Amino acid sequence: QTREMTSSVHHTKSFSLVSVSSIVLWSSFSNLVSLHFCCFECVLLCCAFCGPNCPYSEVNRMILTKQYRCVHSASCQCTKGHQVLWKEFCKTRAPKMMLDLQSSGSHSVDGNWRALGKLLIFCSGCRQGGLFNNVQVPGHFVNKTRFSRTSGKSFLMPQCINDVLYVSDPCEHIGQSEEGDLGFFRGIFKSFASSNVKRMLINRGAQLHQTEICPYCKAKLWSMLQANMIPQTASCRLGSYEDYIEYYVCLNGHLLGVCTLLPLSDSEDVSEE
Repeated sequence: QTREMTSSVHHTKSFSLVSVSSIVLWSSFSNLVSLHFCCFECVLLCCAFCGPNCPYSEVNRMILTKQYRCVHSASCQCTKGHQVLWKEFCKTRAPKMMLDLQSSGSHSVDGNWRALGKLLIFCSGCRQGGLFNNVQVPGHFVNKTRFSRTSGKSFLMPQCINDVLYVSDPCEHIGQSEEGDLGFFRGIFKSFASSNVKRMLINRGAQLHQTEICPYCKAKLWSMLQANMIPQTASCRLGSYEDYIEYYVCLNGHLLGVCTLLPLSDSEDVSEE
């Protein structure tokens, strides 16, 4: 009987130890999961949007490669999980726009969700000798940006008016050019692969840029200026000089451009006329 009692006490202690160990392990696992997503959120907010002009791009690449991995495997980078987070970020940032971009039945977007997330809140700027000749403006985060489908119509040729393009308001950079203040703008096409714009670019024999790539998805770029596909309505919409506007569109339908803005008094006169 004494042996049975001793054995019972021993099993009870073992069970208690196992229970405590399980609780500790579960608590540690929960904290680890929380830490994983917390750290990933920090990466999203701090450095995951870094463009080619950002000095922290190398640090960002190193962090994503070495530290922020999926908790269930030491070698898994959890690509699918990250895409889900980026998708939710985009839907939270621009819900109506995301509904429209996915209304064709696609469960993804051209160029992936990470690229679109960067485009929503990051002005890529331009390095000297890059896409826009001697323009040199560092990339930076944008707190709030309005993307408009109506504004996008002004950037389309009459033959492409049925395409859907969302374009942002110009991000103003004062005193960055000898000609005047610069305005950087960006946009996204819906279903660019089947768009009239892409078809027209191909039919006109437009050449892809030899060296520069899209700062958001790293795809090749077409020059809309070189293809003679910039309508006059684009400069009117931006409030810029007609001869000082240029923009590119990449193979995934991301648009980025620059213009020289009219002085405020001149733009007011134009609007009154």
